[in-house]
Amino acid sequence: MVKNHAKLVTILFIVVLGMFAFGFALVPIYNSLCQTLGINGKTNKKPIAFDEKKSTIAKEREILVEFVATKNSSLLWAFYPNVAKLKIHPGEIAKLSFYAENQSNFRMTVQAIPSVTPGIAAKYLKKTECFCFTQQTLNGHEAMNMPLLFHLDPDLPADVKTITLSYTLFDVTNRVITVTSQ
Repeated sequence: MVKNHAKLVTILFIVVLGMFAFGFALVPIYNSLCQTLGINGKTNKKPIAFDEKKSTIAKEREILVEFVATKNSSLLWAFYPNVAKLKIHPGEIAKLSFYAENQSNFRMTVQAIPSVTPGIAAKYLKKTECFCFTQQTLNGHEAMNMPLLFHLDPDLPADVKTITLSYTLFDVTNRVITVTSQ
């Protein structure tokens, strides 16, 4: 009887250990699967040059782009797009900004994390300039308009009529990345 319990405990321990390891592996598996299938809704992390002379504007199509701004619930900032919706033709550049205000009494650094819906549209959204490429630091009660320049690739699937570009602000004050020149 004791032998059976020891075997059962060993099996259960191995199962629990396997589940724990699988939990850690889920994020890299998810990221690689979404990247392969192009369904993750993540946008480019670095600027993409826009050549107006080489750009083809699809005048026959008009895409509604909606902008959403959220913030971590404990973040004492005001954050919203200055334009909630915008209609653009694929291939033309769109310029707008998001308003950010540090409503605390302290200097804070934030990072904006973008997301695109539907996820398939993410690879067709090309950002030339975005506040999400770098961390933003504001002193207490300081405000700024953060620019966003982007265009939609004319190869955007025809069934995509509306795109939602969402940004979420997170406090990264204790994890500020400093860039040093060499």
